[in-house]
Formats: sequence, C-alpha cells, structure tokens
Amino acid sequence: MTRESNIAALERFNDAVDRGDFQALDEVVAPGAIDHDPAPGQAPGLEGIRQFFTGLHTSFPDLKISVEQVIADGDYVAIAYTITGTQQGRFLGLAPTGKHIQARGVEIGKFANGKLIERWGSSDQLGILQQLGLMSSFSTN
Repeated sequence: MTRESNIAALERFNDAVDRGDFQALDEVVAPGAIDHDPAPGQAPGLEGIRQFFTGLHTSFPDLKISVEQVIADGDYVAIAYTITGTQQGRFLGLAPTGKHIQARGVEIGKFANGKLIERWGSSDQLGILQQLGLMSSFSTN
C-alpha cells in the first residue's frame, strides 16, 4: 500500500472514533492487530481496540481527536494529536466530574493492505487526571 493510503486509513480510524462508530473500525483495523500499549484488562486485537475506544468515548462522549502533525514512512504513520472532551461517564473507575480536558499525545500505526496491524500510543494521562481534579499538581520546589 502507498503512504497516502496508509494516511487515509488512519484518518478513517480517527473519524470513526470521533463519531463513536466503532463498527467502522472493522474497515481499517486487522482482526489480529497488536496494541503495544493496551489499557489494563484490554482484550487483544480489533476487539480490544474497539473496547478501549468505546470506553473512552463513553467517558468523554464529545471526544475529539485533532491531528496536528502527520509523518509517514513506508508502512508506518505517526501522528501528534490533541484530544478534547468532557467527562460525562466513569473514567478509570472514577465518577463523572463534568470537567473538560485537553491532552496531547502521539500514536504510531503500522499498516498492511490498508488496515492497522500494529499500534503504539501515549497520551498525557497525568495531565488528564490533573484537569479532572483527580490528582493534584506537584511542584519541584
């Protein structure tokens, strides 16, 4: 597949997550996809990726992913992004706060035949918890 088709597949992935259309992930994620950074208790493969993003969208129903930078090389596509949302559901087992969050992150996807086959990702989870008031800021002074 081409660099452009891999970028397009990642864009379809992000669009499905934004819409909360997790069945659409079937079109862009291979059934046996490997998530190298799974959430605790996340199932393997496509089902685990669907499970993770369904849970995130349940916690933050207005979740949006804004892609700020895209780098693609061969079968790999890397993005720098910002997620935003308002916590309306349980998150990490904690009650809804109604607070809005904004966090930066990076994701790398490996693609084959137009589908995501491997995923690495990291978001500013500490920043999210601080914005929700679930963890205090710390000082180095």
